[in-house]
Amino acid sequence: MKALYDRPRALADGLAAIRVQYQLPAAFPPPVLDAAAAAVGGQLAGYVDRTAIPFVTLDPTSSTDLDQAFAIEVAGGDLVLRYAIADVGAFVADGDAIDTEAWARGETIYLPDGKVSLYPPAIGESAASLLPDGDRPAILFSVRIGPDGGASLDGVERALIRSRAKLGYATVRPEDLPAGFDELAQRIADAEAARGAARVDPPQQEVVESADGGFELAFRPMNAMEQANAALSLAANLAIAAALYEHGTGLFRVMPGPDERAIRRLRQSARALGVDWPKDMTLEQREIGLDPNNPKQAAYMLAIRRAGQHASYAPFHPGERPWHSAMQATYVHATAPLRRLADRYVTQAALAIANGKPVPEAAAAAFQTLPAVMNRGDARAAQVDSAVLELAEAIVLADQVGETFEGRVTDLDQRGARIQIAEPAVITRVPENGLHIGDAVRLRLDEADPARRLTRFTLV
Repeated sequence: MKALYDRPRALADGLAAIRVQYQLPAAFPPPVLDAAAAAVGGQLAGYVDRTAIPFVTLDPTSSTDLDQAFAIEVAGGDLVLRYAIADVGAFVADGDAIDTEAWARGETIYLPDGKVSLYPPAIGESAASLLPDGDRPAILFSVRIGPDGGASLDGVERALIRSRAKLGYATVRPEDLPAGFDELAQRIADAEAARGAARVDPPQQEVVESADGGFELAFRPMNAMEQANAALSLAANLAIAAALYEHGTGLFRVMPGPDERAIRRLRQSARALGVDWPKDMTLEQREIGLDPNNPKQAAYMLAIRRAGQHASYAPFHPGERPWHSAMQATYVHATAPLRRLADRYVTQAALAIANGKPVPEAAAAAFQTLPAVMNRGDARAAQVDSAVLELAEAIVLADQVGETFEGRVTDLDQRGARIQIAEPAVITRVPENGLHIGDAVRLRLDEADPARRLTRFTLV
């Protein structure tokens, strides 16, 4: 997100405190910066020239760490997704200063005033980023998508590619995209529905710049272009996961589904919110078609997201099928190596097995130690996100102590009733006090303290 105008410096001071609390590094150590400068000045060898392929990227408009570029080809009844993934390994060697620092960070963490990047800007936002200003090294996946949406890996190679355009979600036009983009996304969506999967993407609570130069909280649903672009990444990750599993190696993204108790609570939530859920319909079937722009259905999507157990990482174990309940499939993270440490090793393994070579020893060893690193990184990123939202809520509400707000109960648990206030976009908790999911409530704001990132409401 963009830096925000902050007259009382409450946001700036609060973000600084969050960085200290969660031990977020303020900069890269000089040896890491020196190593990055040396790495980007080296010669690239062993890459096939694929610069004639008309690749484009599609990301948030302000992004500079571009992991993926794509092109689409028609092959009879199939579509072939040519998916170029930034080759971080061209600039980072196992055990060097850059690699050691990346293992300490795990993943990029985003805040309203900037990001704590996984790699130095010379690599992550320049030499390795698939920007449209010259040739870039990539690991190029050819993913075949059949009429039924099934995805399989046709080939993997190291290639030099050249992006033709940096497209943004908010500004892209249909004519900017390769022919077959919409058809490919629809095939992937149809395949998800057929296997009972559903990507539950509830509106995200975020801090945004306002027209007067200040900032405000809002709920932002994922737009159709983001969802379509996510389908490309999903297809590649599923195809790579299948190949790795078949060869008995890899690092997988796994997530158990909601247990029976959670499903019973979700049925109660559906009744309370007026969401129809027939008794003979599974949760996976009910998830399909929920509308994030419908307030009640959006609240229900949030309830589903919260009901499931957290996703995590796990290496291959003989005799065990790694499973992601939301995807209803075996799944990996491979398509964001500039932002996630694990993806670099997954792409290296896929490159090796697709070309009949053994998985590099460093990657095979990393698969055993990465779960702890990545799970810890995920947890820290979630804690930072939560802290930033708590800070923003306290700042936005600081001048409204004593006022009343309309809200709705979206969940009940041991911490009380979870209340979603529509205006401003605040989520808070109050004691349960006989409330039910779906109840409309009025709350009085009793306290808002940005220094403690605290807001306190009581029922009116």
